[in-house]
Amino acid sequence: MKALLYCALLLPAFATLSARAGALDPRLIEIVAAKDNTFRVLHEKSPVIRAKPGELLRLRITSERGSEQARDGATHSLVIRALRDQGWDLRLYDGTKDYDVRVPETPAEYLVECTVKCGRGHDDMRMKLVVAR
Repeated sequence: MKALLYCALLLPAFATLSARAGALDPRLIEIVAAKDNTFRVLHEKSPVIRAKPGELLRLRITSERGSEQARDGATHSLVIRALRDQGWDLRLYDGTKDYDVRVPETPAEYLVECTVKCGRGHDDMRMKLVVAR
């Protein structure tokens, strides 16, 4: 009988902890850094990442080698110059990899660009991070 009482008392506390832990899980955004030197965000019509201030994101980035690459083998990069010191400076290598990043607290639009000379069209390899409440 005591065991049932303990379970009845602990179950709501466990459910609350589980719900809080789920809130800390990053939201998955899938991106392709394509061999034609463009960014694509899966399930979006245009290359835009939409996020809430302070949100934790998991960027699952598939990088495809274009006609050129960096000396270290990087095929592309994903950089927000204003947020480099906050982890938004990613070197991308052929294949798929996950990167966890935190969205800045300030609502704004940020330019995302490739800084690796990846071939023809590199200068136009851009997308946006839109932070809004």
